[in-house]
Formats: sequence, structure tokens, C-alpha cells
Amino acid sequence: MKFIYGKQDFLTQCQAEEVCWLLTDGRGGYASTSAAFSVTRNDQGLLIHAETAPTARFHLLHRVTEVLTVGKKKAFLSTQTFGDGTPSEDGWRQLSAFVWEDGPRWLYHVDGVEVRREVAMERETGTSALLYRITNRSKEPCTLTLTPYFQFCPKGEARQSGGLFLWDGQAVRAEGRSLFIRSNGRISPISQRYQQLFYADDAKDGRAAKGLAAACVTVTLTVPAGETGDFEVIFSAKPTKVSAEALLRQQKERMSRLRHTCGFRHPVAQELAVSADAYLSQRDSTGGMTILAGYPFFGDWGRDTMIALAGCTLSTKRYAEAKSILRTFFAYEKDGLVPNLFPEGQEQPRYNTVDAALLLINCVWLYWQATGDDEFVKEAFPVLARIITAYQKGTHHGIHMDSDGLILAGKGFDQVTWMDVCVNGILPTPRHGKPVEINAYWYNALRIMERFAPLCGQNGGEYAHLAEKVKTSFREKFWKEEGYLKDVLSGTHADDQIRCNQIWAVTMPFTMLTEEQERQVVDTVFAHLYTPCGLRSLSPCDREFHPTYGGDQLTRDLAYHQGTVWVFPLGAYYLAYLKVHHYSEDAKKTVLEQLEGIVSALREGCVGQLPEIYDGLVPAASQGCFAQAWSVGELLRVFEQLEKSGEKLPIMNHECDPIPGSKPYLRPYEAKMILKKANQGGRM
Repeated sequence: MKFIYGKQDFLTQCQAEEVCWLLTDGRGGYASTSAAFSVTRNDQGLLIHAETAPTARFHLLHRVTEVLTVGKKKAFLSTQTFGDGTPSEDGWRQLSAFVWEDGPRWLYHVDGVEVRREVAMERETGTSALLYRITNRSKEPCTLTLTPYFQFCPKGEARQSGGLFLWDGQAVRAEGRSLFIRSNGRISPISQRYQQLFYADDAKDGRAAKGLAAACVTVTLTVPAGETGDFEVIFSAKPTKVSAEALLRQQKERMSRLRHTCGFRHPVAQELAVSADAYLSQRDSTGGMTILAGYPFFGDWGRDTMIALAGCTLSTKRYAEAKSILRTFFAYEKDGLVPNLFPEGQEQPRYNTVDAALLLINCVWLYWQATGDDEFVKEAFPVLARIITAYQKGTHHGIHMDSDGLILAGKGFDQVTWMDVCVNGILPTPRHGKPVEINAYWYNALRIMERFAPLCGQNGGEYAHLAEKVKTSFREKFWKEEGYLKDVLSGTHADDQIRCNQIWAVTMPFTMLTEEQERQVVDTVFAHLYTPCGLRSLSPCDREFHPTYGGDQLTRDLAYHQGTVWVFPLGAYYLAYLKVHHYSEDAKKTVLEQLEGIVSALREGCVGQLPEIYDGLVPAASQGCFAQAWSVGELLRVFEQLEKSGEKLPIMNHECDPIPGSKPYLRPYEAKMILKKANQGGRM
């Protein structure tokens, strides 16, 4: 898709900075600025490099000051607000257009001179490039002068003190790090200077509002009157001979290839498939692939990975990446749990999640459904069996099966569901007890193991017996006659709160409710929690509902799961709506109409991406991470379902599927092949 922003979108500097862009390198490195070519967060920059993939990241090139001189007139192309009273750079006034089309592109006009800027990022090398085309239609020569500003500090740390930055003719060097610079312009050393930058988006969130950046070199290019000049500057963590033009071409070819190999027909789905690529990254500590939860704040988390994996890899037909990610988690399974945070350096993995291991079982199922890879199931089965056994007998963080077959989780200050905030000794959303979605995942995992067991030479009867017990207990204890599910069984007022967690009891591959109960859950969620941007985490009718999200960390965390709109559960809602309406054409039409609002979401915040959250009452401006993996992944799953053919395939449902015996039962991908052959006149 092509997103175009013009003068009408840049009435003020604030408006010009509302939209940002994101490029990534497949190792956790990335580049991002606002549409005005400013940094409004410390976590933005033109080269954030992962020295160890994916989360040992460092700010190298933070920003660039650009001055265009035409005759005696000077004008900024760059935009930036400073924290020391220095007048702001006002390049947004000269900005005619910002376009996102497989990368960012800007167009400026100053006194008969047109300047086009593009940014490219190379895969896996820690290299960013700036490309300019300067068309001088004035009667005087023009000169573009770039002054790069560096930080050389860990991502997330706003530099507060100076350092010595030196240019040696090839690279800027400081504090044991180097940034190499090549250009067809003239590179000249200058006396070291500093800027104190003001980060408007950090300031409103209570983060460090100011930070320093240093410059020690300029790059210039002069274009005579009536001529056109192409100008490139390449910044790299290691020496490179690649041209900026080659980087730009590779970037566009890659995104075009992703768009065409994903298999989607809908242009929004194709764009989301390209967006999903931003989150897939190498992980050096495991030698495999992982999924980064969100930009600019998050690393790779187990829970987020297991939720995002299906959409970001399986829906986009990136099966090799899915397999690599799952194997990474197999290797780190411990006591029936998988990491929520992976180790960095000497640190140990953190296993503080109850859902990731159960969702791992679900991901193996979804992978198998998509590929028919029986050998991978056999490889995974011992790990999956250990997970089930650990949940039955009990493992860390109070995770264990009760006598009724349901799963208990959480104790003390251990918050182990996705509503996991603990701030200043406060648990804003305590869910200790039996959370509704965890028990939906538990039942689903048991049914999956029931079906995997015969494939692996095991008896699935014990899994089936326990699943029936769980289903009976779940229906008896979670169902509310008002037409919804309790959020948790804890003996507190939180039990009866209307939250979005119940929607997963409808959308997992194997579910426990009656068809009528599922329909009522979907209707309740729609009435209380649905917005076009996502689902509210708590009903507005609840006395604990927070209508807005913002302020310092304490204020934000108190609202985080108390009404804030989250994008990723919207995918589950649409899948549930389609299910309870039997995937009818009318239901698909309804969902497609409601999904039209996603185009606006892709234009707001980070162009082409979906954010983490919105305010609870009026979800208009994105909050939190401006690009979030599970938001993109879950909406991709919806488009995948919408684009499925109308063929009548076997329904995966525990009520009608026989327990497979020695001969594996028909899987959807096999049924499709049979139907295809039948339609072509082949033998069945």
C-alpha cells in the first residue's frame, strides 16, 4: 500500500510529528523518525544497531541536521525541538510530502530547489543509508549540508553527559565503538558539538525528556544551477562497500516479494504481511529465530511470541521461521514452562508466565495443521508432554491443577497472565486463582495432546479423560447466566468483571462452551468491550474502569489493563464472530466492513504498522509501542480466515471428531488436496 501525507497533514510541527516510520534489519536493529524527520523519543534514530541479536542494541546514529543553502538563503529540511532553549529546526515548513511505499520518502521545495530524501536499511549488517536527489531549478548553485549526531549508548538510555567523539577519516569513534561513514559528498571534520534534544513523546510518558547527541563531522554536496545531483551517505557498524542505491533496491524488492508470497489477496492483508516481517529476528544466544514483541520498547517475550507466531509466520506462509522459533522454545523448556524473557549475557531466562507453555502447544498444532509435518510433531511431543505433566503436578509461580481439573496460577506478587502489571507493590489487575483464558488454553492443549498421542505411538485416552473433566468444571464454574464468562475464579469481586479474556474460550481450536453460550459471549464482548481499534480490557460500566492511558509509569500502569483498548484481542473477537455465525457470507461481509477502520490505524502512529494500545474511552490516538507484533499477527489471522475458500472441510471440533486411532485422521490441508483432485477429475 502507498500512504501519502501532504501539506494538509503538516499544519503544525506537532501534526507533522504525529506519524512515524520503521525499518528493521532482521537482527533487532532498526531505524525510525517522525514524518518530519525528527526524533520525538530517545528510542528513535537512524541506526539503532544490535551488537548481539536481538536486544543488545545501541544508539549509533541518532539524527541528522540538514541545511539547504540556495544563494544567500538557508533553510532547514530537518525538524527537531531542543531542550536547552535553542530555536527548533523547522524543516516541516518546507516539507511538501511524506510517502511510505516500501520505505519512507520525503519531498521538499525551497526557492526553486526540489529535494527528495529516502532511507534504506540493509539486512543483518548494521547499515543505514540516506539518499538524496537534488533538482536545482533556481538560477544559483545550492548546497546541502548534513551534520550527523551520534549517541553511542545503550538503547533506552538518553545520554546525559558528553564524551569524546573523533573522526579519523573513515569512522567516528567513541567509547570503544565505531560508525563508518561513506559518501559521494565531501566529508569534513568539525569541532565537536552537542545538541540537547527534547523528546516530546517521552516527556508525556514520564520518561527522560532530554538527552544529548554529539557531532564531529559534516557532509556536503553542491549542485550547480539548472542541474540535478544524486547524493548518498552510508552509515555502518562495520566497513562496507555497498551503495545506497543497492540497499534501497534490495529493500523494495524484499518487501515486494513478501507481499506477493504471503498468498493474501486483500491489500490491507498484504501490507500487514510486510509489516509482520519487522518482528522476525535472529537470536544469537539460541542460533534460531524469535519474534520481537514491539517497537520501540520491547524485546522478545515468550507470551507475545506464542500469540504473534500464528499470524506473523503461519498466516504468511513462513513455515521455516515458525519451526525455528518453536525449536528455540523447546530448547529452553524447564519444569514445564518456557521463557517469558530470554537470557542476555550472564542473565538467566525468566519463566514468569503461565500462558506461554500452553500456547506453545497450540502453536505446534497450528503449524501441523498448516504443513502436515508429522516428524516435527514427534520431535515436539516429549516437550509438550512434560508441560502437561508439570501443570498437573505443579510448577513455579503457583501454577498447578486443582482437584476439579482446572489450572490455578499466581501467588504473592507473581503476575503470570498477560495482565501482568506490578508497580510500586501494587497489583492493578490481580488475577491469582483460575483465569478464564488459561483454562481455555489448558483444555485446548489437552485435546491437542489427545490427537498428537497416537501419531507419536502413545495412548491419548488419559488426555481425553482429563479434558472431559475440565470441560464439566469450566461450564459449571465460569458460566454466568447473564451471558458471559467469569474472568477468574478467585473469590473476589474481580471474578465477575467483564473482560476481553473470555473471548479466547470461543476461538481456540478446541472449546468447551455450547454454541449458544459462545454466541452470548461474543455479544457481551461486543456490547461492553468492542471498538474499531481493539477490545477494551475492562467494561466501561465497571467502577475500576480507566478511560485514558498516559502520564508517569505509575499512572500508566494503573490504567494498562483496566479499560485500556488493546489491538490484539480484536483478532480473536472477529474470529469468534465468524465462528458463531458459521462463517457465512453475511458474517464475512460484516467483518470486512468493520475492518475498514484498520486503514486509518495504519496511517496513524507508525505508518503501515498497528500499535499496542489506545485509550479506553475514545480510542483514537495510539499509545504504548507504536508497532506491536501480536496486533499485526492477530489481524492477519482474521484476513486468513476471511480469504479461505467456501469448500466444506472437516470441522475441527471435539464434539464431532473421533479420537484418532492408529491411522491419522484427515487434516484440513489433506482435505483441500483431495477436493482439488476431485474438482480436476482425479481419483479420491
